[in-house]
Amino acid sequence: KMAKDSTPETKAPVLGNPTGADGWDMSASGLAAVWAKENTRDAIYAAFKRKETYATSGPRQRVQLFGGWNFPQSAAQAENFSAVGYEYGVPMGGDLQANELNSAPSFLMRAVKDPLDANLDRLQMVKGWVDANGEQHERVYNVAWSDGRELDAQGKLPPVGNTVDLTSARYTNTIGQAEFTVQWSDPDFNPKQAAFYYVRVLQIPTPRNGLFDALALQLDEPPKGAATIQERAYTSPIWYQP
Repeated sequence: KMAKDSTPETKAPVLGNPTGADGWDMSASGLAAVWAKENTRDAIYAAFKRKETYATSGPRQRVQLFGGWNFPQSAAQAENFSAVGYEYGVPMGGDLQANELNSAPSFLMRAVKDPLDANLDRLQMVKGWVDANGEQHERVYNVAWSDGRELDAQGKLPPVGNTVDLTSARYTNTIGQAEFTVQWSDPDFNPKQAAFYYVRVLQIPTPRNGLFDALALQLDEPPKGAATIQERAYTSPIWYQP
């Protein structure tokens, strides 16, 4: 089970639980994935060794992250997205060293929904660093999102909505979108500050396992925990070193 969620906005310790009150809102399962050159034991272990990995709370999304300094302007729209990422940058799990110009690195990100599951709500970049006083910091950037929403003055994004029918535990993909592909640069980049960057992608709300249990037991609602959940995926970080 994925009992914890790195949620820098709220510091909530439990997946899908904005209050962090208990563990009843957690997801029922999780998956780990690697980007390997071929489906062999050696290739899979090599991917683990270079940390080109990501995890999901259960659905089978496909997520990739590359960081670099000289991606072509149209890299995010390239048909050979992965080839461009490997040629001009490093994949998730890799290290970026400062360039001579001290310019901000660019990040190529792609997330594709599970073909048999829900649409995607948003794509986020999570940045972490330790300041000169030894204090840890994290910041979340909403990079891409669905349904024409607009960020507020604090950079927060309105909820995507919720299509879950609580009487049947069904939802529709009438909100969200199937894929995000984007190139992004850190607007707060400090070339002298070591940092890490990882991608997080959220699905639209879907029925949580507790809702299925409640319906099977003929209860009006789950006895504990939320009725819906936003499943998600996370990449391994890319580390920047000055």
